[in-house]
Amino acid sequence: MKALITGVTGQDGSYLAELLLDKGYQVYGMVRRASTENFERINHIKDRIELVQADLLDELSLIKVLQTVQPDEIYNLAAMSFVPTSWSQPVLTGEFTAIGVSRLLEAVRYAAPEAKFYQASSSEMYGKVLEVPQTEKTPFYPRSPYAVSKVYGHYITVNYRESYDLFAVSGILFNHESPRRGKEFVTRKITDYVARIKLGLEKQLPLGNIDSERDWGFAGDYVRAMWMMLQQDEPQDYVIATGKSHSVRQFLEAAFSSVDLNWQDYVVQDPRFMRPAEVDHLIGDSSKAREQLGWEPDVDFDGLVGMMVDADMARWSVAKG
Repeated sequence: MKALITGVTGQDGSYLAELLLDKGYQVYGMVRRASTENFERINHIKDRIELVQADLLDELSLIKVLQTVQPDEIYNLAAMSFVPTSWSQPVLTGEFTAIGVSRLLEAVRYAAPEAKFYQASSSEMYGKVLEVPQTEKTPFYPRSPYAVSKVYGHYITVNYRESYDLFAVSGILFNHESPRRGKEFVTRKITDYVARIKLGLEKQLPLGNIDSERDWGFAGDYVRAMWMMLQQDEPQDYVIATGKSHSVRQFLEAAFSSVDLNWQDYVVQDPRFMRPAEVDHLIGDSSKAREQLGWEPDVDFDGLVGMMVDADMARWSVAKG
């Protein structure tokens, strides 16, 4: 089996590549030509995957890659994925995260119509939530340019599935973290600062809204769900979530207490990190995935926080010498 992963150098792409390699896949990772390339998350498997160059902004490059690779499965994980940046670069976010999906689906329809296609949808699409918890049938109410773009990507995938009989599915993944999460995301920012504060390298942690609640899971568990969706007989969309909600405040408490510190001694609220439109309470109902796919998360909230703090403590301990 051959799989093509866009966004292979990201958190999810790296975990998915590992999973597929373990299952005996030939893995191709799509990367953009850039002046600076960051392969940190895939350095340990780089010699086992084949990197191919293409760009979601260039449909012809996508067609050429699909013609060359002829993948059995395609996982579209590439996007402008940081919500705050989508406010400062809304048009570029739309080009990658919305129109980029159309370009890729058109390329699939033209060059690899038999391939199974996975689109990375997001719980951010629910935004100003209309019901709690959120299911596959909950209406979307996006609250950022990123979320609006993801809604487009989600519905264009549904449209191509129904119009062209493609095996195309979307996984509506709730927040999923890991030691490979980018430091711009609040969870990794917290664990990175916790390690530096514990080691005397930092004194304060500036944050925005700490009362915001999210349904946090482990990225390694969530990429397993992606693969499971493409093994089904019929293409369907699934919510992937733990079903348990925690606030940023609770994440802080767990992270700081794991190194015997009180978070209130170090956290300061900084208006620079407040969003123009906040998403307050996301919690997913993954009953459909649990029943139809047999998917269950292995890592719980405390295990996730501990894993991330331990990894950052180890990283900064080495850096400090």
